[in-house]
Amino acid sequence: MATSSSSLIRRLVPYFSAQIRRNSRLLSYSSALRESEPSSSESSPPSTDAVHLTDNCVRRMKELQDEEPSKKLLRLSIEAGGCSGFQYNFSLDDKTNNDDRIFEQDGVKLVIDNISYDFVKGATVDYVDELIRSAFQVSTNPSAVGGCSCKSSFMVK
Repeated sequence: MATSSSSLIRRLVPYFSAQIRRNSRLLSYSSALRESEPSSSESSPPSTDAVHLTDNCVRRMKELQDEEPSKKLLRLSIEAGGCSGFQYNFSLDDKTNNDDRIFEQDGVKLVIDNISYDFVKGATVDYVDELIRSAFQVSTNPSAVGGCSCKSSFMVK
């Protein structure tokens, strides 16, 4: 048993190492692109690059905000991992950071950090209420080539 586990680990280590290096290069590349942009581009992004919220997403966020004493923000971030290379991470937040981009629709704010924004430009965020789960998800992402069927992870173009 120990030999087969050791053999499996030796075969998987190069794969995971390559994936980590690839993800690190992609994140470094997107950071370098952002830094090389002229400062005049720091104004609001063009509407084609805006991240959109569906009516279901807005309605659910308003329900959550009604339950809380302070207005919560929906935060979307991208993390390396998932079955397709990158995964979406949604959370409720109280504050924004200096590097955040804010998208607002009907009083609901979606907050995305600059590095994650490069992966979701032009995307649409939805709230789905299904038999097996209820969750926020990215329903369309022009930066994604493919992803898993549960729409929680994706591959970049």
